[in-house]
Amino acid sequence: MTHDIPRPDAHQALREALRDLCKPFDSAYWQAVDEARGYPEAFVKALTEAGWLAAMIPTEFGGSGLGLTEASVIMEEINLSGGNAGSCHGQMYNMGTLLRHGSAAQKALYLPKIASGEWRLQSMAVTEPSTGTDTTQLKTTAIRRGDRYVVNGQKVWISRVQHSDWMILLARTTPLSQVARKSEGMSVFIVDLQQALGQGMSVKPIRNMVNHETNEVFFDELEIPADNLIGQEGQGFRYILDGLNAERSLIAAECIGDAYWFVDKARRYANERQVFGRPIGQNQGIQFPLSESYIETEAANLMRFRACALFDEGQPCGAEANMAKYLAAKASWEAANVCLQTHGGFGFAAEYDVERKFRETRLYQVAPISTNLIHAYMAEHVLGLPRSF
Repeated sequence: MTHDIPRPDAHQALREALRDLCKPFDSAYWQAVDEARGYPEAFVKALTEAGWLAAMIPTEFGGSGLGLTEASVIMEEINLSGGNAGSCHGQMYNMGTLLRHGSAAQKALYLPKIASGEWRLQSMAVTEPSTGTDTTQLKTTAIRRGDRYVVNGQKVWISRVQHSDWMILLARTTPLSQVARKSEGMSVFIVDLQQALGQGMSVKPIRNMVNHETNEVFFDELEIPADNLIGQEGQGFRYILDGLNAERSLIAAECIGDAYWFVDKARRYANERQVFGRPIGQNQGIQFPLSESYIETEAANLMRFRACALFDEGQPCGAEANMAKYLAAKASWEAANVCLQTHGGFGFAAEYDVERKFRETRLYQVAPISTNLIHAYMAEHVLGLPRSF
């Protein structure tokens, strides 16, 4: 799809390069992947070989050394092209845990191979069935035994395990009863998935509304080399939190790409579709909702760039990242509804792509953080209200 709503910015060269890469992966490609409930291997391979998934890895490790701002543009353009960056966005932010908190030896070992595409770090295991977002209550344990840690427990909603070589794992290394603060005593590990499968780790795929590869993961006496501990034992919760602002900003960018896609798709259809001898786009009942969606998307876009700029400057950006994710997810979901309504019955036909993108963008009202939790964060950390949970 060609997008001709004028939105020039400072990243046009980057946008054009991404559009050239995405062009062969057209509507028919993404429809076929969705129908087969498959994984877009060819697309991810092309994206990796072009170096785009290594955008935020420093040049000394073979990456591009770009910032979160540029990475967000990459994610936006994938979704704006009609694709789904959710199939590969984990590589952008999962490696940040390693980059910011790994040892020099770990970074030298893993980052060059991740940058080249030899190794994929698409997966992070934090969420558990009985804890959800209450991460400090997680039950998965990693107990030190000599030169190894032994892991037992269960994770859920773990994405891209089947299309990854390594996984970031958060587990409790000190019992909750023995720590001064509930956020202490958790540690982060990097897990060799090929080695772990069948040797203490098992995976059960979860069929879901979106064609998004996600799983339950079970650990039964899984042994991990002690060298796979990232950073200091007991500080893992802080390390995970450290990467959430990047994750939320990138998800915001994907939602913005979706929102612009929906607005443009509906605008084109509204100009072409004739009912009662006139284009339906002449009707204010079509015009006003589309206008509202475009305005809200533009506002979300500004907050996305604000959050990314602060992150790239090394400044606190928790509020901005949360607001960007909230505004962008809201804008994309509302634009999806407007687009579907504009198309009427045709919006439900797979060939128009609207129903597929409709399902995909709905996810971001729930994940990676729900709208309600963003409200709770803003109330406590920005407005100074009492903690609600």
